[in-house]
Amino acid sequence: MIELHDTVLDNGLPLVQLAMPGTRAVTLLVAFDAGARTERPEENGMAHFLEHMVFKGGEKYATYRDVNETAERLGAQLNAYTSHDVVAFHVTCRAEAVMDAADLLTDFVARARVDGDELDRERGVVIQEINRSDDAPASVAGKLLDRAAFGEHPLGRPVLGPAEHLESFSREAVVAFRERRWAPARGGAFVAGDLSSVDGARIGELFGRFPARSEQDGVEPAPDFERRILVTERETNQSHLRLHWRTAIDPADLAQRAALGVYATLLGGSMGSRLFDEIREQRGLCYAIRSASHAHADASILEVASGLDSSKCEEAYRRIREIVADLADNGPHEEEIERARAYAAGSTVLALEGTNAVARRAASQKVTFGEITSPEEAIGALDAVTSEQVREIARGVSGAPTVACVGPHAAADFE
Repeated sequence: MIELHDTVLDNGLPLVQLAMPGTRAVTLLVAFDAGARTERPEENGMAHFLEHMVFKGGEKYATYRDVNETAERLGAQLNAYTSHDVVAFHVTCRAEAVMDAADLLTDFVARARVDGDELDRERGVVIQEINRSDDAPASVAGKLLDRAAFGEHPLGRPVLGPAEHLESFSREAVVAFRERRWAPARGGAFVAGDLSSVDGARIGELFGRFPARSEQDGVEPAPDFERRILVTERETNQSHLRLHWRTAIDPADLAQRAALGVYATLLGGSMGSRLFDEIREQRGLCYAIRSASHAHADASILEVASGLDSSKCEEAYRRIREIVADLADNGPHEEEIERARAYAAGSTVLALEGTNAVARRAASQKVTFGEITSPEEAIGALDAVTSEQVREIARGVSGAPTVACVGPHAAADFE
């Protein structure tokens, strides 16, 4: 049982502590509602670029060498991530090193200098990251699906941004973005794992290094569903197909998210799912296929992703749609609902064995939905999903999906 305790620091930053018995590790993570969705059009890519710049040093640990070598001396692992919804920085270490790790993390993140010389050097690194992403067909398909699903809305733009934006970002603009978006009240600090060495007063002081800022403006609401078909033509033997349906559930409702997760599991989330069984095993139309659900604060999504022989792409697309339509019209069988519910709950239990996963999940919940639920509540919500809830989800996933595809195809192939 994970024990959860939360408070709010004087600077407005929520501090969430999750005590996990049976581990010797601890993860400290700080996150803000400052992902790509919060960027203005000309800023696209700035949230991720700022993530890179933070690692160049703060006040006490003034250079990237100071940051990296200190982490190594602590036996700690540093990392960060940026999505459309969140930017987060985290360190995982042995429990005995937690306070030194907190000192390190809060110094270089809260007091990042965003050095101008380092900024110019880091541009090239991030542009290489963009180029590498553009060379990978699966990555191209993912970004293409975002654009197909959301158009010119910020959710449709790539998190990494276009290379030409990276070339134009000034230090002043990057710092201004941080001032505008890193509001403590729209973020959170999370400590998950063995908390036996955590000094409660000191941990609050360290996370108090983040300056208090007024809450920023909200974000542009997600647009209504509009079907688009986008194809990046490449003369390859393999195609990458992505499909997107918008669902009618309330993204903020844990029970509804759990029901959608069970539906996604029985559709294509396991080796016993309908898509895996028929598309891959029975018909041999693909080498990889999966379905997954995802929720932004104001939009819930079902996606199907497949990598397959280009000559079989159109047949696979038609059959996927037939399977989804059959589930909408006739509903899933009781036995497959039971299997999917057990598999989804079991997978969640396994995924949340690590301190990093627990901290990341808590950050996503808090920053995206403004709530804090324990892993036990998430697992309990999956166990409590009823067959009728899953059938209701199935009835709502119907009609032609948004399509993105990379391969030797045309948009007309997916009409």
